Amino acid sequence: MAPNLNYTDMSQTTLIHPHWYSPKTGIYNSKHAPLHFPSNPFLDLVSFVFSHPHHGVSALVDSSSGSSISYSKLLPFIKSMASGLHKMGVSQGDVVLLLLPNSIYYPIVFLGVLYLGAVVTPLNPLSSVYEIHKQVGECGVSLVFTVPENFKKLEPLGIPVVGVPENDKGLNRGCFSCFCDLICSDFDLPSRPVIKQEDTACVLYSSGTTGVSKGVVLSHGNLVAMVELFVRFEASQYEYSCLKNVYLAVLPMFHVYGLSLFAMGLLSLGSTVVVMRKFDIDEAIRVIDKYKVTHFPVVPPILTALVMRGKGVNGSKLQSLIQVSCGAAPLSAGVINGFVQTFPNVDFIQGYGLTESTAVGTRGLNSGQFRKYSSIGLLAPNTEAKVVDWNSGAFLPPGSSGELWLRGPSVMKGYLNNEEATMSTIDKDGWLHTGDIVHFDQDGYLHISDRIKDIIKYKGFQIAPADLEAVLILHPEIVDVGVTAAMDEETGEIPVAFVVRKVGSVLSPNHIMDYVAEQVAPYRKVRKVFFTDSIPRSATGKILRRQLRNWLTSKL
Repeated sequence: MAPNLNYTDMSQTTLIHPHWYSPKTGIYNSKHAPLHFPSNPFLDLVSFVFSHPHHGVSALVDSSSGSSISYSKLLPFIKSMASGLHKMGVSQGDVVLLLLPNSIYYPIVFLGVLYLGAVVTPLNPLSSVYEIHKQVGECGVSLVFTVPENFKKLEPLGIPVVGVPENDKGLNRGCFSCFCDLICSDFDLPSRPVIKQEDTACVLYSSGTTGVSKGVVLSHGNLVAMVELFVRFEASQYEYSCLKNVYLAVLPMFHVYGLSLFAMGLLSLGSTVVVMRKFDIDEAIRVIDKYKVTHFPVVPPILTALVMRGKGVNGSKLQSLIQVSCGAAPLSAGVINGFVQTFPNVDFIQGYGLTESTAVGTRGLNSGQFRKYSSIGLLAPNTEAKVVDWNSGAFLPPGSSGELWLRGPSVMKGYLNNEEATMSTIDKDGWLHTGDIVHFDQDGYLHISDRIKDIIKYKGFQIAPADLEAVLILHPEIVDVGVTAAMDEETGEIPVAFVVRKVGSVLSPNHIMDYVAEQVAPYRKVRKVFFTDSIPRSATGKILRRQLRNWLTSKL
């Protein structure tokens, strides 16, 4: 029997805030009690992370070699990195590019730069020359940390480059000598600069799924809020000891989700982070068993792979897993059902956050509390929300869908060198207009539908692509799907589906359109179908609808 996706355990409700929605103001408050933040305006992120006492032993472990960095060596490495960078001429406010895959050294480089008062801008190491040069130019990058495969891409820029090894076995190679000197140098920073919570800590680029990617400027205060409201708060909701928690780091640390967990928040708890350089489902299963991984944060494509592979896994495997959490992109009910059936003893939660909100927004709760599988959870502490009709601007009550607005201490400073975009995203009252379509249910749980910019307007009706994708992905012969809009003179726009069929399938476009038509209202039917080998996705699993639209232009 399929699990009830709206399961509610009212007997164990631990919600605190009695007035979570105000009809008068349209404001939704967190149902969790507010948390107190450090009042010191001169508190930087690194000092905050290491201000929390714990008895953690292993901080970072390389999944392939077993190389590890202990908590006793972690802060000294970070300080050495900061000192070495100072000797290289890096000063407070300078921008350093991290063009790196996951490694046990990523958090050390990241936190070392921040300890010096400099600014980090991360980027996918597989980025094109154009993408790299664009970000370097926009941010004014003065130093780059990367892997040897990218050295040639960076040569034309004339900027100092430091090669970073995967683990300690690479430290003796000549191309990593500079990095070795940085983490092994004696800490002799003459005087550490004064760093304020309001100072810029990093510039992360938004996913660019619907438009041009923009630089999101985050302060030390934003990162402190993230650690407190996302990572440390979530850990406080569970009975098991943080020191016994072992997290598998597959999510890329160049994205706000992975960066928040593996390079900052979890290190304040004393948890162990096992780092994988790139995702492979069979290798992930091996690593989970070898290192007794308890927590596996994922994105939808990884969860789907885990469900598919988990059905054939020996019952003695994956016994250490306590929790799998998913975020960064919407999940279909079919995948959630599949996970709960395949792993009935593993807690599953969803969460929501944006780069612009420093990954803070909502998180689910564990199975011993009030929760719903299909929801993206309750508002984080100290966080307010509104649901707004994107046509009229009216504030909407529980049960009504509209654009989500967020307000709280984790909201970004703004977009880099783009005042117009900043003002259109954060209003004068501090509300972040997320562009996501959501509704709160009567219990205060948030449910996400789609992006406003992705909405298909057919004869005046509004259709969410994610709703059609959720129907299509349940077809037994469909592996993946993406839906977007095509212009139509008569109706305005029509839904078009790009479909990846299972090997050997003979599904026709008409068969697929008929399949959808049987399950949705007439105006929501798919009007065209194209077959493809893959659906373009970001590193965190979001469908790149802008690329789908480009494909569509070439086909119509």
